[in-house]
Amino acid sequence: MSRKRKPKNAIVYYGLEKRYTKKKPNFMPYISSGPSLILIGLIVVFPILYTLYISFTNMNIYHWFDFEIIGFKNYIKALFVFDSGFLSSVILTVAWTIINMMVQLVVAFMLAILLNIKKLKMRMLYKTVLMVPWAVPGYVSILLWKQGIFNSQFGLLNQWLAQIGIEARSWLSGDISAFISCIIVNLWLAMPFMIMIMDGALQSIDKSYYESAKLDGANWLQSTIHITIPSIKPIITPAVIITLFTTFKQFDVIYLMTQQAGAKTGANIHTVLTYAYENAFITNNYGYSSAISIIIFAMLILFSLATRFQLKEGK
Repeated sequence: MSRKRKPKNAIVYYGLEKRYTKKKPNFMPYISSGPSLILIGLIVVFPILYTLYISFTNMNIYHWFDFEIIGFKNYIKALFVFDSGFLSSVILTVAWTIINMMVQLVVAFMLAILLNIKKLKMRMLYKTVLMVPWAVPGYVSILLWKQGIFNSQFGLLNQWLAQIGIEARSWLSGDISAFISCIIVNLWLAMPFMIMIMDGALQSIDKSYYESAKLDGANWLQSTIHITIPSIKPIITPAVIITLFTTFKQFDVIYLMTQQAGAKTGANIHTVLTYAYENAFITNNYGYSSAISIIIFAMLILFSLATRFQLKEGK
C-alpha cells in the first residue's frame, strides 16, 4: 500500500495536519508612512546630524565657506575652559530650573489650598483671573513686565517705592536683581498650569480622610503632611517633570528681559540656550555654538532617560 505524501505547505501538530499558505509581503504600511518619515527625517534628523558635523569644524563668520575639521576642540573649550562661559551658564541654568520649580510648587500649592476653602465666595472668578497669564502671549507679557514694572525710569515698581521714600534703582542691570526679576516673570507665566494641576489634585482627595484625621485630633499642618502631600504626589509628578524640562530649556524670559539685541540691560546672566544663541547669531561662531547645542541635546536625552528610569522604579 502506497503511503500518502504530505504536502510541502503542511505542519503536523499533535497528529493533526494543518495547511498554511505563504503570505505575500504587504508594502502598503511602508508606502503610507514613507512621506511622513521622509518629512521627519528632513525636519528633525537632518538638522541634528548637520549640527553634529558643524560642531567638529571652525565654521564662523571668517570661515563661512572654507571651514575645516578641527576635531573636539569646540567641545574641549566648552567643557574644560571655565572662562569660555558655558560651564557658568550650565550652573546658572541648573539654579534657574531648581529655584523656579520650588517657587512654583510652593506658590501654586498655597493658592490651590486657598481656592479650595469651603466657604470661599466667587471661587470661579478667582480661578478665571489666575488663568489670565495663559490668555496673554508670552512675548507681550514679558515686555509688559520689563517696560511697565521693572523699567528704571517709569516702571510701576520704582513709582511704588518712591511713595514710601525708597530710591529708584535699575532692577535689570544687576545680575542678582535681574535674576530675581526673571524668576518673578517666569512665575507669572507658569502659574496657571501649576495651579490647575494642584487644584485638580486637591479636589481628587477623599474628604473622609480629613474628617477621620480631625476626629483623631490632627491639626491642619499634620493633615497636610500626612494626607494632602502624599495624595497629590502621584498626580503632580508628571506636571513637575514637564515643568522641569520646559524651565531648563527656556529661552524667552531671560533673553527678552536682559539679553535682547539692541536692548541689553547690563546684566550678565546666561542660560545654556541664551549662551548658545549669542555665540551663533551675535558673535557668529557657528562651530562652537553647534557643539554647545549638541551638549545640550545630550543633557536633555540623559535627563529624560533618568526620569523614565525613576518613574519605572516608582511603579
